[in-house]
Amino acid sequence: MTESTSNSNTSDSQAAAVEPPARSLGGVKVVGTLGILAGILLIAVGLTAWIMVSSQLRAENIIVPDDASAFAGQQVAGPLTAYVQAETIQHHALEASGGQTYAELPMDDPTRATVMNASFLRASLFTSVVAFGVSAFAIGIGILSIMFGWSFRRMASAPVVVKKATFAP
Repeated sequence: MTESTSNSNTSDSQAAAVEPPARSLGGVKVVGTLGILAGILLIAVGLTAWIMVSSQLRAENIIVPDDASAFAGQQVAGPLTAYVQAETIQHHALEASGGQTYAELPMDDPTRATVMNASFLRASLFTSVVAFGVSAFAIGIGILSIMFGWSFRRMASAPVVVKKATFAP
């Protein structure tokens, strides 16, 4: 019985107390706020870039041909349709050139100009695919930045619980 009484006295003397932090956490709150603001900016810029690239592709009125591997008959307006259109152009160019690329064709071959145009079109479409990827990356980093900023602000506002240590003689 004496042992259990001694344990309850020890636990009472080790009661948790809420104390203010030893240092100011204002810097952590500022970093959290900046993280949230940066996240909002990244999302806005990413969405703006996505919309701009998509609207520029739509303005070209490119329709994926019927012999494409996917999205046949759809307008090119996003990363997947742009990629499929680029691959279809490559297929048609290789078909027209007998399987040779621009660099492999003789200088005087009349299909060389067609293959060159196909190469330029593919490069432009792949540039839009990369732009969509960068936009999605910016949006994702923006979301993470907001989450980290919110976490920093929340941690800086949490009370500090301190347990007083007692040493047994």
